[in-house]
Amino acid sequence: MQETKNGLAAFFDIDGTLLNIVRGQTKITPCVREAIHRLRAAGGLTFIASGRPTGYLDPELLNDDLFDGYVLMNGAHVIVHGETIYAKPLPKTTVKDVTTQCEQRGIEYILEGPTGVYLKPEYHHTAAFYDSIDIDSRTFIRAYDRDALDICKMEFYTEVSANVAYFKELLHYPGLTGVMDPFHLKNLELYSATETKGTGVLHALAALGIPVEHSYAFGDGLNDIEMMQTVGHALVMENARPQVKEVAEQIVPSVDDDGVAWGIEHVLLH
Repeated sequence: MQETKNGLAAFFDIDGTLLNIVRGQTKITPCVREAIHRLRAAGGLTFIASGRPTGYLDPELLNDDLFDGYVLMNGAHVIVHGETIYAKPLPKTTVKDVTTQCEQRGIEYILEGPTGVYLKPEYHHTAAFYDSIDIDSRTFIRAYDRDALDICKMEFYTEVSANVAYFKELLHYPGLTGVMDPFHLKNLELYSATETKGTGVLHALAALGIPVEHSYAFGDGLNDIEMMQTVGHALVMENARPQVKEVAEQIVPSVDDDGVAWGIEHVLLH
């Protein structure tokens, strides 16, 4: 097997790239797992790059046998070799204002920080949603002081269709950006407009002394665009949104066809 360039780093999105949550796939397939192992054996460093916080990661994704670090919450929290090298919480006034407005409208919310995920005990719909996608809500912290927390990302859940219009308003809240679930319009994610997977990747590369031109990224979603525009080589899944494909250097097979494994074998280890 050909060895990788010295200092190669690969960043992998989770949902739609390593996993297909929509089809109930919550574990990495053996084919993709083996390809990641081959990449690491050849000298490559591997990273998760996700909108998720640590608390949403399956134990297999936290296994240091697979990954050397994590770019989480769209770049607001970066971990390299087990150490947090960057964490940028949202302004506490922003978190308080947005969540207070949601409480007044009966919208459930969950708060995500570098050290925990926080959910009110009475937010049963949100807990059930995460349990349905194999994220154990029993790990969430239910008793907390919102105003004292460092929060990097907020997520919202509603069963009321009228709240979708308010979700669209929140996407324009000063200093924030986000994405609404395109499938059922019940979920909204909000995070810093200045922190992206791209900025998170740069923090990781700088900490490791790896040139940008030696970096690769796999992804499919709109929050992957900045990462694709940042890394040296952008590998986009066949199942990706059209806007993401526009910034691809290489289109790889879909998540259902183990596209990450194909990309590792035919591009990174070629």
